[in-house]
Amino acid sequence: MPGRIPRVRSLLDLLLPPHCPGCGREGVLLCAACEQPLLRRLDEPAGAPLGAPVAMPDHLVQLEWCGTYSGSVREALHALKYRGERKLADPLAAVLAERWARVGVGAEIVTWVPVHPSRRRDRGFDQAEELARRLAARLGLPTNACLERRERTQAQHTLGQTERAGNVAGAFQVRSDAQAVVEDRWLLLVDDILTTGVTLSACAAALLDAGALAVSAITVARDR
Repeated sequence: MPGRIPRVRSLLDLLLPPHCPGCGREGVLLCAACEQPLLRRLDEPAGAPLGAPVAMPDHLVQLEWCGTYSGSVREALHALKYRGERKLADPLAAVLAERWARVGVGAEIVTWVPVHPSRRRDRGFDQAEELARRLAARLGLPTNACLERRERTQAQHTLGQTERAGNVAGAFQVRSDAQAVVEDRWLLLVDDILTTGVTLSACAAALLDAGALAVSAITVARDR
């Protein structure tokens, strides 16, 4: 039954017109007004703070994000992540690509923060992978599923700040078939939401331990 979910969703996509998750407007994936919060940082310098300053997570050389995790941005990510509206990955990845094209440096390969295999089976897809592959296509960069999640951790938003690092410690490792890909390469790590940065840090640490030259990261939204 889980294997049929993606096919059913694809059929529904054909039969039902899209609705903007922010305002409900019919016929568009994400209307121009609801997209605006994602565009506000496009002209800002690399790493410019949005709201309260955020420290660079350990093991990253650059960290970028596009908007705050609220309003239409939050609704769009919820629709992608929890309602399976995978087409929303297209406009979200377009903004990611535009931001990175303006301020990003050094990345050679795009990868992503993976969900646990059981969660992927439940959803039928990995939202970070959907974003990463579309982002890479727009940037003309290769992608690789470099990482795997060994443990099904608790959702980070359910934990306090001091608990989050322990929740993901040791949860990620580089896939055995990606070792040669990672060595001496600069990776761009993609995820949907940045909170404290400990998940990105844990993934970057695994990539560096496997011989990566450097790791940068970009997310659609920043929470807090």
